[in-house]
Amino acid sequence: MKPKLILITMLTILMSGIQSHAQSNGKKILVAYFSHSGNTRAVAYDICKKTDGESFEIQTIKPYPTDYNTVVDQAKRELKADYRPELKSKLKNIKQYDVIFIGYPNWWGTYPQAVKVFLSQYDFSGKTIIPFCTHEGSELGRSVADLKKLCPKSHIQEGLAIRGSSAHNSGDKIEDWLKKLKIIK
Repeated sequence: MKPKLILITMLTILMSGIQSHAQSNGKKILVAYFSHSGNTRAVAYDICKKTDGESFEIQTIKPYPTDYNTVVDQAKRELKADYRPELKSKLKNIKQYDVIFIGYPNWWGTYPQAVKVFLSQYDFSGKTIIPFCTHEGSELGRSVADLKKLCPKSHIQEGLAIRGSSAHNSGDKIEDWLKKLKIIK
């Protein structure tokens, strides 16, 4: 490769990185999410791509059943018993992030217990938390109120609810929401 071409390639790479960070206003962004069927994961990936955020999938050691009715029953029992499933991994340093998007399917009107465990493991004081969820009619339910109770010293921003059946085709809706929040231009 010629030196001039190498320089142009390096500048292009550097400029694309600068542009991505400028779109997120220089804030370090984490997109943490729990996904059972893949719908929330699709939304999380789109948010990461649009914000230049880092992703972290919240996973339980014991996977949830794949059968819909079985997982619905289990989620109901876990919520009622305030069950705390053990998670596969932890973040090394939450302090490095300014903005944390937290994504989940709406189970029984709120976030799954795995998300509650994740949120309970860290100090989010002074952090901006932005919820998003997938659902099939219940939208955000009471999850934002529950989030405010669990993270009272955080700045909770307007959440986004996306119907699970349209999660893989929601890019425009996500982009409009991120612009409204002034996360991207």
